[in-house]
Amino acid sequence: MNAGVIGIGRYVPEKVVTNADFEKIMDTSDEWIRTRTGIEERRFADDDTDTSDLAFNAAKNAIGNAEISPEEIGLILVATVTPDVPFPSVACKIQERLGAVNAAAMDISAACAGFMYGMVTAKQFIEGGSYKYVLVVGVEKLSKITDFDDRGTAVLFGDGAGAVVMGKVSGDRGILAFELGADGTGGKHLYQDEYIIMNGREVFKFAVRQMGESSVNVLEKAGLTKEDVDMLIPHQANIRIMEASRQRLELPIEKMSKTVHKYGNTSAASIPISIVEELEAGKIKDDDVLVMVGFGGGLTWGAIALRWGK
Repeated sequence: MNAGVIGIGRYVPEKVVTNADFEKIMDTSDEWIRTRTGIEERRFADDDTDTSDLAFNAAKNAIGNAEISPEEIGLILVATVTPDVPFPSVACKIQERLGAVNAAAMDISAACAGFMYGMVTAKQFIEGGSYKYVLVVGVEKLSKITDFDDRGTAVLFGDGAGAVVMGKVSGDRGILAFELGADGTGGKHLYQDEYIIMNGREVFKFAVRQMGESSVNVLEKAGLTKEDVDMLIPHQANIRIMEASRQRLELPIEKMSKTVHKYGNTSAASIPISIVEELEAGKIKDDDVLVMVGFGGGLTWGAIALRWGK
């Protein structure tokens, strides 16, 4: 039996920050932002809400959706580059708050590809028999490391969290194939000093190439064709990068998840947030084939072909 998703949840802050809000504080416009990124608004957490608070709420929703108790979770993996503090980890903080007293806990730092890394790590522990249930959370409070004097990056990022409970699933459901990768030589193009620093041109070129290649690769590994794909769930970084991935798979536009206009780039949280959106819209059904693909600082990338359902 494959490891797959048995429960999912998300959490986004209430505060909506629109492009018009950015027009008031910097030399930019709604049209400039939308045409280059596809972003119309994003969510920012307030000063009293930190990464672990976002993670806890998403995790609680996922555990409820899975209809298990926190005590049944064997491992908690949190993908984030914006922890509350260097240590204790966000995973340990939410372990305490959830009451997941039997769970090991650690954070994963793979930037926007972190959720893919977390799901693949969970797969190994579940299919190897070490743990029955693994909680994987993708969460970021990017607003606290965003330079609001840098027009090129300030408008891109948002805060949020998404989580899945993974366990063994029936039939040929679950993770069918995956690809993880890294290229440390590209780390200079996207990194954090005090704030996020990005060479947009180089990151764009890397992302367009790698997202497309990884999507094709996981389908080949799974023995599937482009025609088998029911939904592409790309990392919600930039609509032009996402469109390049969709065109590489030759998918109609209705088969690509798009939430970047509502939430901006939420890094490790973007893919699980998008899945919840599509589930709520009735666009993902049991036995649908999903291709999830992301890229991020490191440079890192990851892709998963998954057949949805328990």
